Amino acid sequence: MIGGPKIHHERRRELGKAFEDGAEHYNEVRPGYPLEIAQWLVPEGARRAADLGAGTGKFTARLVELGLEVSAVDPSDDMLVQLRLALPTVSSHLGTAESTGLSAQTFQVVTVAQAWHWVDPHLASEEVARILTPGGVLGLVWNQLDTTIPWVHRLSRIMHAGDVLKPDFRPAVGSEFAALESLTIHWADPLTPVGIIELAKSRSFYLSANDKSRERMLHNLHWYLYEHLGYSPTDSVHLPYRCHAWRTLKL
Repeated sequence: MIGGPKIHHERRRELGKAFEDGAEHYNEVRPGYPLEIAQWLVPEGARRAADLGAGTGKFTARLVELGLEVSAVDPSDDMLVQLRLALPTVSSHLGTAESTGLSAQTFQVVTVAQAWHWVDPHLASEEVARILTPGGVLGLVWNQLDTTIPWVHRLSRIMHAGDVLKPDFRPAVGSEFAALESLTIHWADPLTPVGIIELAKSRSFYLSANDKSRERMLHNLHWYLYEHLGYSPTDSVHLPYRCHAWRTLKL
């Protein structure tokens, strides 16, 4: 779980590489983010934002909606291909949160959605502080299945969606930043049961699993959704999420 024991660096890299291919599928099935989260993170008067670990642009799109000039950075070119198709006005290039390749003191806000747990937080904090303007905002975001709801909790276990935040979780940031503030928004993503199965297939457990483990997970998902919960493949299922965000100012 996020907030539990730290993932070993090599294992973290191995899991992260699972997302380097199949970006089109990822983009189709992964949820977006509530606009209210982006509005809360972006400081008044901000003009330029950097979105690190931008992936296919799920959170980048929210920053664009707010009228910001956005630079997107991701280590996967496959992901950035999808981002460029969806958001052609966004400047995007290969890089990491630890080494963005972006100019110093350029951005009023830097966001990292669903990716801070893949990075070295201390090196990434140094880099973010370098590219932020004085007093700029670092915003960290996670979408989590709302496992306080029993049927969602059981679904998450079948999906091996182990990245659920502990109640006392606070992301680690460097001494370059002030105390963290937090906001949580409850929302739901409408999917069909077929879409939920495809969502499970986009997660790191499935992508890095062997054929036997994949087959077992898919069998259990079909049983749970169609037999136990009684859905048909075309039913609309509002999948509950909690979107957690933290913001902090550069000192």
